Amino acid sequence: MNLILWIVQILLALAFLVSGITKAIRSSERLKEGIPEFHPRIIRLIALAEILGALGLILPGLTGIATFLTPLAAAGLAIVMVGAVVTHARRKEGRSVAVNLILLGLALVVVVGRFALGSNVS
Repeated sequence: MNLILWIVQILLALAFLVSGITKAIRSSERLKEGIPEFHPRIIRLIALAEILGALGLILPGLTGIATFLTPLAAAGLAIVMVGAVVTHARRKEGRSVAVNLILLGLALVVVVGRFALGSNVS
């Protein structure tokens, strides 16, 4: 179970790190074009949450420090994905909704799995 959780955590961390960095480095104009419903500052806040969540999925297990943060990071990312599902559903972007639901499900697997293992991520 621990190995499966690590694989899921690494995949999620990569996905959220890429997504977060992409949002963080895009110009405000490009962010407005892509997601006009949200102010660029809000999108940058989401980017920060994704980057910190990605780090929270990996670093506690690697360092052995504050391992309780891993399921909390996964829970935070799940909350971000709920918002993404709602946003993409309103925009009728079915493919994005499907991807976000998969990421949400994987994040919840980490939450449940890590809490079940007592946050033992090493």
